[in-house]
Parts: sequence; C-alpha cells; structure tokens
Amino acid sequence: MINLLLAAEDAAHEGAKHTELIDTGNWLPAVTALIVFSIAFIFLYIVVWPKITQGLDDRENKIRDEIKAAEQSREQAKAALAEYERNLASAREEANAMIVKAKADAKAAGEQLRASNEAELSRMKQRATRDIEAAKTTAISELYTQAAMLSADIAAKVLAREMTAEDQQRLINQSLEELSSVKKN
Repeated sequence: MINLLLAAEDAAHEGAKHTELIDTGNWLPAVTALIVFSIAFIFLYIVVWPKITQGLDDRENKIRDEIKAAEQSREQAKAALAEYERNLASAREEANAMIVKAKADAKAAGEQLRASNEAELSRMKQRATRDIEAAKTTAISELYTQAAMLSADIAAKVLAREMTAEDQQRLINQSLEELSSVKKN
C-alpha cells in the first residue's frame, strides 16, 4: 500500500513537473489531488487496514486452532486404535484360551465317560458271569437231582421192592455227594 502511495506521489510529482513546464500557475489541482489522496490513504491506513489485518489474524488463529484440534483428534484416534488393537489381541487370546479349555474339558469328559462305560461293562460282565455260574450250578444240581431220582427209581425196580421217601432222599443225597466229588476231581 505504501509503495502504491509512493508511486502515486512520484506520478504526481512528475505530473507536476510536466504541468510546471506547461503551466506553472496550474498547480492547485495537483496539490488538491495529492491532499485528497493522502487523506484517503491515511483514512484507509487508520480505519480499514486494522480491520483487514484483524480479520486475517483471526482467520490465521482459527486455522491454527483447527489444525491443533485436528492433530489432537488424530492423536486421540491413534490412541483409540491402539486401545482397540490391544482389546482385539486380548479378546483373541481369551478366545484361544477358551477353545483350549473347551478341548481339554471335552477330552476329560470323554475320558471320564469311557472309564465309566468300561466300569459299567465290567460290572455287567461280572453280573452275567455270576448269573451264568448260578444258572449252571442250579442246572447241574437239578440234573444231579433228576439223575439221582432216576437212579433210585431204576434201583427200586431192579431190587423189586418199594422204597420209602426217606430211602429215596438218602440215595439222592448220597448220589449228589458222589457226583460232587466226581465234579471236583
């Protein structure tokens, strides 16, 4: 702005020189133009220029504040991203630990179920073996009894005499003892 004024003054001086060359009495309009220009310049310098510089300063401060806020927002976003990544890593580790624990629990439950099934199967085998042995013993005992009765009947017919119930029982017991001793050998 000052350069513009100086250039205007220089132009006015040169114009004044040319005017002097042409007409030395016509200097009043040039001086009036110079005074009006100087007053306008001073008015603009005092009133308008501070408002323009104030507006530019305000705009610069606003831009700086926005840049600072953007940088703070960027730092907050960076911190939030780091926190999110830590949480994600923690969640992944926790999920992996839960999967490992679930596998271990499933394996332990499988082992326990297998052991329980084997124990139940063993008990069932023992019960079946006892039942078979009891049935076998009962069947052998009944067979011995039938054989003894049949032998007693045959013996009674051979001897042609009638046997009493006591004789039959004695012969049955005796036959059972003989069969038991044969079975043990």
